[in-house]
Amino acid sequence: MRNISFILKQFSRSVLLAIGFALLGSAVYAQTDAAKGEALFKGNCTSCHKVDQQLVGPALGPTVTAETDDKWLYKWVENNQALMATKDAKAMKVFNDNGQKAMTVFATLSDADVGNILTYVRAEWKKDQTATATPAAGAAADSGPSNLVIFGLIAVIIIAFLVILILNKVIGTLERLLLNKANLLPEEVEPGEDKAAARKAEFKKLLKNKKLVGFFIFCAVICGGTWQWVTLWNTNVHQGYQPVQPIAFPHDLHAGVMKIQCQYCHAGAYKSKNATIPSLNVCMNCHKTIDRRMGEKVASPEIAKIYDALGYDNKTQKYDSTKARPIQWIRVHNLPDLAYFNHSQHVKVAGLKCQTCHGPVETMKEVYQYSPLTMKWCIQCHKRTEVNYKGNAYYDNMIIVHDKIKNHQPVTAAMLGGIECGKCHY
Repeated sequence: MRNISFILKQFSRSVLLAIGFALLGSAVYAQTDAAKGEALFKGNCTSCHKVDQQLVGPALGPTVTAETDDKWLYKWVENNQALMATKDAKAMKVFNDNGQKAMTVFATLSDADVGNILTYVRAEWKKDQTATATPAAGAAADSGPSNLVIFGLIAVIIIAFLVILILNKVIGTLERLLLNKANLLPEEVEPGEDKAAARKAEFKKLLKNKKLVGFFIFCAVICGGTWQWVTLWNTNVHQGYQPVQPIAFPHDLHAGVMKIQCQYCHAGAYKSKNATIPSLNVCMNCHKTIDRRMGEKVASPEIAKIYDALGYDNKTQKYDSTKARPIQWIRVHNLPDLAYFNHSQHVKVAGLKCQTCHGPVETMKEVYQYSPLTMKWCIQCHKRTEVNYKGNAYYDNMIIVHDKIKNHQPVTAAMLGGIECGKCHY
């Protein structure tokens, strides 16, 4: 009996010890740091991967989020070659789905390092998804009175009008019955008599009906007020504005298919008030050698417009400055003069993506105004957007300035950004 109890005791200790090691291992996997993961991701992964876009390898955001087996991901990242050598089905599928491109082996990364990278990627992907959904919500919230409300009001007016007509008909029938019973019915108009006079008398009778006249006045006030409200609400709101440009520039091809970053062309977005329209020299970085669409035998007429504007001869590859002329682009997004908007504050300081305000430009054949750009729309965005002030030079400087103010030390305009170009030069 003692032997049995001793064996059970030893067995229970072994089981408890194994459970303890398992919990310790899971705790190590759970304790991940997105900040450390960001540094590791930028140092090891950015040459082949992006969180939200296909680069050399697939977009890691949706891929990592869909995969729930982190231990398998650790093995794949640290030594994918060894994992494929075991003929692992999942590893072989990933290898084949990505064109059998060999991935770098990261033997120097530990499980904790890979866990930090996965935490960072998932956090960034979740942030991107939230930011992408936000503009649509903001635009919907600022779209003014909905068609459902307007049609509902019209339906209520029509139904009320029909009810009044039916009630008047019923009341008229009851009156005729009472008058007929009392032999007080007026003589009917004979066919030969003046029917026009009878109709005129009936119309005058309707005009004396205060309820009917009051109802028509009420309907006129409701319709007029609704029309005025919708008109004033949409004054100077150009959502959906899509002018015809002198050169048909397909954003869906450049930003969508070719994956060209927005700031490659609009370089001012991260350093100045205006995003800036790219010069044609930027276009020529690619189109000096590309003069037609892929698979086309004839040169593109739109690319030819770039050559004409620069005075460029594609055959001799020489420029004639006497033939150069500016392209008359038509501005799509216009703000009133009373509104101040600084791209760098939103792109560089706040870290917003271009799509937050401009919508999915990577899917647009021609760019149009996606958001309403009204004051209400901007205020709603400012209310729900959290400010990440940690490690931000702008807010670090503000803290220094505030400390100086508290200590009654002199503060100059330059400390508050008074010598920035955008403060005076728009």
